[in-house]
Amino acid sequence: MNVCISTASLVVLLILISAKSLCCEAQQCRPSGRIIGKKPPAGECNQENDSECCVEGKTYRTYKCSPAVSSNTMAQLTLNSFEKGGDGGGPSACDNKYHSDDTPVVALSTGWFNNMSRCLHNVTITANGKSVVAMVVDECDSTMGCDQDHDFQPPCPNNIVDASKAVWKALGVPHSQWGGLQITWADA
Repeated sequence: MNVCISTASLVVLLILISAKSLCCEAQQCRPSGRIIGKKPPAGECNQENDSECCVEGKTYRTYKCSPAVSSNTMAQLTLNSFEKGGDGGGPSACDNKYHSDDTPVVALSTGWFNNMSRCLHNVTITANGKSVVAMVVDECDSTMGCDQDHDFQPPCPNNIVDASKAVWKALGVPHSQWGGLQITWADA
């Protein structure tokens, strides 16, 4: 009887250890590669909203993943224009359209964008004591950058919610502080 209890205890212990290691592994997101920056052609990198242009010779990390999504996922909110001619580049990946800066829309880092599975779905963004619902319309590409398709901007970090001006306004962030803000978000 003691042997059965010991064996059963050992099996349960191994299952718990395995489950714990899988849990932690799923939450880890390490760089998947790197890109060496190229100097953008004159006038080709739109620096609206303080967007960064690639620097020749600088190494940029790339990611195929993002941190695990929860009901309170921590992220960095950045500012993006989804309008034609804006710093977002071409039309949005989800619907091949441009969107007004007055509409609450976002682009998510590659891992969170999840092969377009969040396209045209809403997310709730919380910061500054307020929340806003925004629609996912694009990917903030964490796997590529420094080329014409990406407006000669570096790859996005893996924890970005790139938001229109409407999102920043709804969160009540003073205009002078727009550009980078710690937030939480969740699927709505």
